[in-house]
Amino acid sequence: MAVIADGNNRWARQRGLASGAGHAAAADALKARVTDALELGIEELAVYVFSTENWTRPAGEVGELMAMFSRRIASESSELHRQGVSVRFLGRREGLPTELIEQVDRVQALTRDNARLKLFLAFNYGGRMEIVEAAKRFDGASEEDFRRCLYAPDMHDPDVIIRTGGERRLSNYLLWQSAYSELVFRDELWPDFTRQALEQSLFEFDVRERRFGGH
Repeated sequence: MAVIADGNNRWARQRGLASGAGHAAAADALKARVTDALELGIEELAVYVFSTENWTRPAGEVGELMAMFSRRIASESSELHRQGVSVRFLGRREGLPTELIEQVDRVQALTRDNARLKLFLAFNYGGRMEIVEAAKRFDGASEEDFRRCLYAPDMHDPDVIIRTGGERRLSNYLLWQSAYSELVFRDELWPDFTRQALEQSLFEFDVRERRFGGH
């Protein structure tokens, strides 16, 4: 399962709050949905956290988001490890603060051998850039050879991609991996995306007939 966690700023504006409050609420929602994923038996969860296009936001907001992300990794890595979550990061390191990179390396090393849930966090990620960088490394002849050049070649193609916030697009997310993913769009802003909303999204996916181009 993959998620485009959209609507954090709108959530904050609706409540007369600063953008940082929306990002904090989004982090709380992510923590809760990871627990739900564990309980529901989901084996892989990929979440779009920060895109390469998000650098165009105000510098103050970006800096606050980077600092918050670093703090949350530091404070929650032990619990993720205890839960059996293996944390992986998708994206580019260029431009990221040193402290954040250090926290990323630490949580990945800590949780590397966990097998209950693989949590892929797409941070400083762009689908087109991933494909461009893979093409530069590609020296093969098949799709599987190309897959091995992606950021996380061991990540399975998502069966379903859920997008919150009412928008109806992929926004440069997992462009290679989403070739046959089912898309579920929800109107809830990400901080309001509850366990019930997750279960409804999975039910919507479950009743669809997937033919992968066949009859």
